[in-house]
Amino acid sequence: MKALATAGALALALAAGLLTAASAETIKVGVTPGPHAQILEKVKAEAAKKGLEIKVIEFSDYVVPNAALASGDLEANAFQHQPYLDNQIRDRGYKIVPVGLTVNFPIGVYSTKYKSFDQIPAGASIGIPNDPTNGGRVLLLLADKGLIKLKDGIGVKASVVDVVDNPKKLRFVEIDAAQLPRSLPDLAAAGINTNYAKEAGLDPVKDPILREDPKGPYVNIIAVRAEDKDKPWVKTLVETYQSPETRAFILETFKGAVLPSW
Repeated sequence: MKALATAGALALALAAGLLTAASAETIKVGVTPGPHAQILEKVKAEAAKKGLEIKVIEFSDYVVPNAALASGDLEANAFQHQPYLDNQIRDRGYKIVPVGLTVNFPIGVYSTKYKSFDQIPAGASIGIPNDPTNGGRVLLLLADKGLIKLKDGIGVKASVVDVVDNPKKLRFVEIDAAQLPRSLPDLAAAGINTNYAKEAGLDPVKDPILREDPKGPYVNIIAVRAEDKDKPWVKTLVETYQSPETRAFILETFKGAVLPSW
């Protein structure tokens, strides 16, 4: 009798295991290399405990992850801030929505020639990302530090043409964000996104000669297609990303270069 009960319990356990395996869902999430990818690998491990399998898909630029999401090649992406997504939606008509906050990467201005921005001479060349939101982000940083003045009310839509006062007559050179670190020797300074700075061996906490206030509008997000926003896996993905385990991983791994923002 005891043997039968044991066998029955084992059968029930096996059946439960099979049921869990059958109900596990797989999603593909797009990220850019570096911190976004590292964080999502941690999220992947935690999500697996809840029956959600995540395939991490890396993209080398900022444009393709939204195109891949909109076309159905991804279920979600986690690489961009809200102003960038707003710009993509405005330009391309994507039906993509944010479903959760992730992290902030305070952008920095770096130089291999000068130890402070005050040392930069008049007429010097300053590199900024050539995509509208990140280029504007660097201009906002310079305006916040009193180095230039932007058109009133322009906010996150700022571009080079919106600079209305430029006492040092700085020349703004628009360059692909990923190429800015290797362009530093040819520039007086450059505004570089944290992920690209880290890939180039720069320390995003110690090396910038100017650094953005982390409480600005550039918090990163998880994005999905509008039609998917209420699906159960979205809730699992967001809860897992915003878990204490993920927060601890971010703080321990990046030591202030990347900040949890939920």
